[in-house]
Amino acid sequence: MIPPATDLLYLAPELILVLGAFLVVLIDLGLPDGRSRRPLLYFAVACCVVAGVATLALLGQSRVIFNGMVLVDPFAGFFKLMFLTATALVLLASELYVDQLRRYEAEYYSVLLLGTVGLMLLASSGEFLTLFLALELSSLSNAFLACWLKHSRKATEAALKYFLISVLSSAVLLYGVALLYGLTGQTSLAGVAQLIRGELSLPVLLALAMLVAGFGFKISAVPFQMWTPDVYEGAPTTVTGYLSVASKAAGFAVLLRVLELTFGSLTGVWVVVFAAIAVLTMTIGNLLALAQSNIKRMLAYSSIAQAGYALVGVVAATTFGASAVAFYLLAYTFTQLGAFLAVVSDVRFAPDDTIEGYSGLHFRNPWLAATLAVSLLSLGGLPPFAGFFSKLYVFWAAIVRGPQEGGPLYWLVLIGVINSAISLYYYAKIIRQMYLVAPPTDKPVVIPGAHGLALALCVLGMVALGPFAGAVIAGAEQAARLMVR
Repeated sequence: MIPPATDLLYLAPELILVLGAFLVVLIDLGLPDGRSRRPLLYFAVACCVVAGVATLALLGQSRVIFNGMVLVDPFAGFFKLMFLTATALVLLASELYVDQLRRYEAEYYSVLLLGTVGLMLLASSGEFLTLFLALELSSLSNAFLACWLKHSRKATEAALKYFLISVLSSAVLLYGVALLYGLTGQTSLAGVAQLIRGELSLPVLLALAMLVAGFGFKISAVPFQMWTPDVYEGAPTTVTGYLSVASKAAGFAVLLRVLELTFGSLTGVWVVVFAAIAVLTMTIGNLLALAQSNIKRMLAYSSIAQAGYALVGVVAATTFGASAVAFYLLAYTFTQLGAFLAVVSDVRFAPDDTIEGYSGLHFRNPWLAATLAVSLLSLGGLPPFAGFFSKLYVFWAAIVRGPQEGGPLYWLVLIGVINSAISLYYYAKIIRQMYLVAPPTDKPVVIPGAHGLALALCVLGMVALGPFAGAVIAGAEQAARLMVR
C-alpha cells in the first residue's frame, strides 16, 4: 500500500538524509581517481542543515502518520534537531580523519547520515516494531562506524563488542515487546497502555524489565554499560563523540516516550527502578573514571556518570522533568562533543590517548586547550557554562515534585551533587596537565578549518545556552506537553 503523500511530507527530514546518503555515494562514483573528496563532506553537512530546516518547519505539528507507526510532534522535533546538530559537528570534525578514511570517505559520510535517520525514527516511534527497526538501523550503522579504521585492532575489537552486546540487548528488548504483544495483541505504544492500565501482573513487570534492559544499553546505564569504555577507546574519536552524544540522546528520547505513553499508569514502579539505576550509574561511572590514565576511557566513564545525572530528571516523572532531561542532553551535546573533538585534534601528539600526552597543550595551541578546559568544566557542572544549568534543572525537577508524584527526592539530588564534586577531581587532572606541565615538544598543534569551526560552535553552545536556559527549558516543556498520546 502506497502511503499518502501527506504522510511522506511529514517524514521530510528523514527522507532528505536518506537521499543525501545515496547521493554522496553516487557523486563519489562519478569523481575521477585522485580528485579530492572534500566536497562530499560539505555536501553531507549541507544535508544535515536542510533536514534541520525541514524539522523546524514541522515543529508546530502534532500528527500520527502511517497508521500510528510514526509520531510527528514537537517532542520528536526537539530531539531531531539535537541529532542533526551533533551529526553536522561530527562531520566537520571528520576532516582530520580524511587521510585515514582512504577511498571509503563517501561511504563513511553515507553511513553516518543513515545512522542519524535511525535515531530520528527512534524519537518518532509510535509503536514497538517501528522502534525496534529504528534501533537496529542505528545500531548497525554505529557498529560499522566503530570499525571504520579496519586496520586498527582496537577498532575491530570495539566494533565486535558493540555488535554482540547490541544484538543481545535488542533480543532482550524484542522479548519484552513480544510479551506485551502476547498480553494485549497490540504493538502501538498507546494501545498497549490502554490494555495494561494499572495492571501489576508478573508478565507486565517482566516486559517492563526487559525494555529497561534494552534501553539501558542505549544510554550506557549501569549495569548495562560494560561495552562503553572499550568501544569508546577503540573507535575513531569522532565516532566515539557521535556514540556518546547522538546515540545516548536517542535512547533517552525513546525511553521518555515509552515510559510516558505505555507505562504511565505504573509510574510508582519504574520510578523506584530508575532511581536505583541513576544512583549506581553516576556513582560507578565517577569512581571508575578516577582511576583512568587513558583520556578516552576517562571520558567514557564520565559519559556513564552523565547518564546517571540525566536519569534524575526521568525519575522526577513530570513534564518539567522530561523538559529538564531534554535540555540536559542538548547542553551535553555541545559539552561532550567539545571534549571529544578537542581530543581528536591532539591525536597525533597523544597517539595512545594518555592524559600525559596532553602535557603543555596550552603552550602548543592555547585555543585548543581552552576549548578542552571549558568542556571539562561544563561537564563538571561549573557556572557559567551550559553544564551547570543542565544539572541545576534536572536536580530542581527532582526537588519540586508534588505530593501526587511522591514528593521531593532530596536524597537523590544530594547523591548527584556529591558525584558532581567527585568528577571535578579527574577533570581538574587533565586541566592541570595542559596548563601546569611542560610540553614534551614545542611543535604546535594545527587544526584544519572545518574542525576549528566545529570546536568554535561547541564552545558557543556551551556559553550561549546558559543565558538562554530559561527560554530553552520553556520550549522543551511545551514540547513535552504536546507529545502525541
